[in-house]
Amino acid sequence: MSQFTVGIVRYEKPMSSVVQVVDLCNGLDRLPANAKVFVKPNIVFWTRAVDFPKWGVITTSRIVEDAVRLLKENGIHDIAIGEGTVLMNPKDTETPSHAYAALGYETLKRKYGIKIWNIFERPFEKVDLGDGVQLNFNRDILESDFVVNLPVMKTHNQTVVSLGIKNLKGMIDMASRKKCHSADPEKNLNFMIARLADRMPPMLTLIDGIYTNERGPSFDGRIRRSNLLVASADVLSADMVGASILGYDPTLVPHLACAAANRSRPTDLSDVLVRGERLADVVSRHEFDFQYVEDEEGCVPLPLAKQGVKGLFYRKYDLSLCTYCSGINGVTLSAIRNAWKGNRWEDVEILTGKRMKPTPGKKKTILIGKCMVQANKDHPHITEMLAVKGCPPNPDEIVSALHSAGIPVDPALFKEMDRLPAFFLERYKGKPDFEESFFKIPE
Repeated sequence: MSQFTVGIVRYEKPMSSVVQVVDLCNGLDRLPANAKVFVKPNIVFWTRAVDFPKWGVITTSRIVEDAVRLLKENGIHDIAIGEGTVLMNPKDTETPSHAYAALGYETLKRKYGIKIWNIFERPFEKVDLGDGVQLNFNRDILESDFVVNLPVMKTHNQTVVSLGIKNLKGMIDMASRKKCHSADPEKNLNFMIARLADRMPPMLTLIDGIYTNERGPSFDGRIRRSNLLVASADVLSADMVGASILGYDPTLVPHLACAAANRSRPTDLSDVLVRGERLADVVSRHEFDFQYVEDEEGCVPLPLAKQGVKGLFYRKYDLSLCTYCSGINGVTLSAIRNAWKGNRWEDVEILTGKRMKPTPGKKKTILIGKCMVQANKDHPHITEMLAVKGCPPNPDEIVSALHSAGIPVDPALFKEMDRLPAFFLERYKGKPDFEESFFKIPE
């Protein structure tokens, strides 16, 4: 007899599809009467500068409202929506407020009397997750009676998938997020992520797969209209089924394998009952990884290799590259790509994260970020060091280092980096499947 139940439905229309998938998995069986409920959507990124593709990146406002309505219909009145969107400046309160307004959460507040919280303006509490792991969690979610976890169904370029457990990373403070990207090869990102749900209150996980994201987690991924909802009262079961839908055996998703081992659970779904749609009928492989090409001429992502870039050794990111450095990593690569004019660069190596070590014989070594500088500032293999020390690194200093290395990037690309996400909208223009209405709340 299966112990854990997961529902899968094809999304067809507002409210009824959510009610159906939650009923299939008995997702509200542990919801106490008069409960204080915390709703956790996924708002991984936001900018006030431009519009950008939200499909497959941010939980649809449609699903957020349906979840709130479902709670209200079950007699729940104390409801808070909270998120910790990635911010380069921890004192930035305007960007989260702008996100909540644009996504219709203020309308939800007026319609249903809910609360809306930017968790960086709320208290945190240190939580011991065992095995020497201590992270600072938002106190509101810890003190709630029930959690409704609303991740997006997407792959992730570091953790293979980003689903219910990974979505809870938005509930820890900035210091804890950076700590998750440890240089320790054993207690690495997957080791940390696997524990994020361990101290949560009873929780319904409802994975929003109306839009899914390949090579996520952000707007530069490839987004699909998939029309799927997955739900369970057990977050690990929901995630293992979600990973399977995306084309990944949970055994091969390190943080899910680790979480299953911590709970003495199998990863073959043998203790999971899937109700609704057959799992085999909804599987659609979504790639997660970015290919790099390395030879004696250099090391760069595949698109730069196809462009013919030579003499640049831009090592592939590892698990120690934290969210705050990865944000500028993509801009840096785009700027380098635009700077290439066909002449071989002079063996320039660029290192990121916390674990990389310089290669002997490179003429110039750029260390990006405080962690990388501290790890390698005295390394004997560096011929000429160009250090970018900030946390997160200062874009102007990255430009200066690249110029000193003979790579003439355009400074305007860094000054206008907040506007870059708008370019990705071009992929979806004129495609009727990509509807802005999913991120609007009617009055």
